[in-house]
Amino acid sequence: MESLKITNADLGKARRWYRDACGTALAMDLVGERWALLIVRELLLGPRRFGELRAGLVGLSANILTQRLEGLEKAGILRKRSLPSPANAQVYALTKWGLGLEGPILALSRWAAGSPAHDVTLPLSNGAFMLSLRTMMDAAADPAFAPDLGFRVGGEPFRARIVDGWLAIERSDPAGAEVLFEGEPSKLATTFYRPVPLTELIDEARVRFTGDLATGQRFVDLFRLPVFEND
Repeated sequence: MESLKITNADLGKARRWYRDACGTALAMDLVGERWALLIVRELLLGPRRFGELRAGLVGLSANILTQRLEGLEKAGILRKRSLPSPANAQVYALTKWGLGLEGPILALSRWAAGSPAHDVTLPLSNGAFMLSLRTMMDAAADPAFAPDLGFRVGGEPFRARIVDGWLAIERSDPAGAEVLFEGEPSKLATTFYRPVPLTELIDEARVRFTGDLATGQRFVDLFRLPVFEND
């Protein structure tokens, strides 16, 4: 793990530093600022440019994004990288330690999905929708199912496969996949998280689907939102 750059002087200047030995408190010190965890979420599927991060997080100003990126870099959670020619662009990528936040983020997402306040029709970034599939998929419900899946989410291409109960996702051309789901992330979320047959959703023109319908339905059937319980 890369050494952290946070100094005692930094701690003294931090207005919201908890000064608590608990790991939970330290985690909140490192990623508890508004937008910080969502920036990390956007990087879980690979490096992103500044403009791509801002486009995926509606309401985040360039100034706040700059501040959060600087803070996350100082904490050792992400780093800047330069892409080689012909891209010649600067991107932000999670460090090995930063990638360890995937488990906590997915666990928080699963927990919050059980809230009656959870609204799958709200805006959602392309990457966040794909990560929601990884979070909410119940592979144990159909353990022999291992399809080759394609997605175009908000126009962005993704390829996914179920490997040992895990949804492996990459940003790549979905050409040749067994099935292809296309649409805006909020409409796709409605497709996967409502108990409505895929054929009905296609008829309503919420999403576009290509491939074997039975395979597509079998995949959609792996997703159910948790039921809120508050005994």
